[in-house]
Amino acid sequence: MNLDHLPDPAMLAKAETLTEALPYLQRYAGQTFVVKYGGHAMGDPELARDFAEDVVLLKAVGINPVVVHGGGPQIGAMLKKLGVETQFVNGLRVTDAETARIAEMVLAGSINKEIVSWIAGAGGRATGISGKDAGLVTARKVGRETADPLQGIERHVDLGFVGEPVAVDRRILDTLSAAGIIPVVAPIAMGADGHTYNINADTMAGAIAAELKAARFFLLTDVAGVLDKSGALVSDLDPAGIEALKADGTISGGMIPKVETCVNAVEQGVDAAVILDGRIPHAMLLEIFTRQGAGTLVHR
Repeated sequence: MNLDHLPDPAMLAKAETLTEALPYLQRYAGQTFVVKYGGHAMGDPELARDFAEDVVLLKAVGINPVVVHGGGPQIGAMLKKLGVETQFVNGLRVTDAETARIAEMVLAGSINKEIVSWIAGAGGRATGISGKDAGLVTARKVGRETADPLQGIERHVDLGFVGEPVAVDRRILDTLSAAGIIPVVAPIAMGADGHTYNINADTMAGAIAAELKAARFFLLTDVAGVLDKSGALVSDLDPAGIEALKADGTISGGMIPKVETCVNAVEQGVDAAVILDGRIPHAMLLEIFTRQGAGTLVHR
């Protein structure tokens, strides 16, 4: 047998990668993935192109992606540019009427349409919406309790127009997905009181994933996932394991609300949630279509 005509090893490796992906392609065909897109990856043009290509590929192989994006740094930059002072309480921006107006302009305007443009540039079809469109998400006002060290008591803090989802009407998402269009959702919603509320993007994405009973809910962040005390990635967790790691301090700080969002999603019907480093090119594809994965998977 003459082997001189065989392809080079790099081409063979690509073919083997496709073969490895086959069972995952078959498993997820027709399923819904909800992706929370944010962090530094959203501000890097090269990573933004990679992300758009990944989302378009998912749609092309029969998976229905729904993108929910954040935009805290961009909102902060615009507020600074306009000379509007910002105050935070427990990581949440206190949002008065002017800040809410600017947040909606940035989130549902420039960021949302930029992501739609990236997807279009990768050959996909996307539509930018917010939670206000077609009553997708109904919000309610939230407040926070903060410690007063001088008085030794908890004080209620009014965060202004900061909300949380109380209901999701999935019909617009189903309609867009069925038409071959990728929904790109800004975390802005209206309350029953008629006010517009800014919602944490992780929380918004988790609520949408739960309503859609998504096969996967991806949180793209600026960290690799949950790390153990030696700094190694923890690839697989369930709610009991998460509670143990919170108790011993392994999971702390900003990772706590992320894992809690994942737990809430899986307890409400999402098959599994994954915390991924969005700065890794094609991190979602590595997680979905390879045996090794790329982040921390949270399951029931």
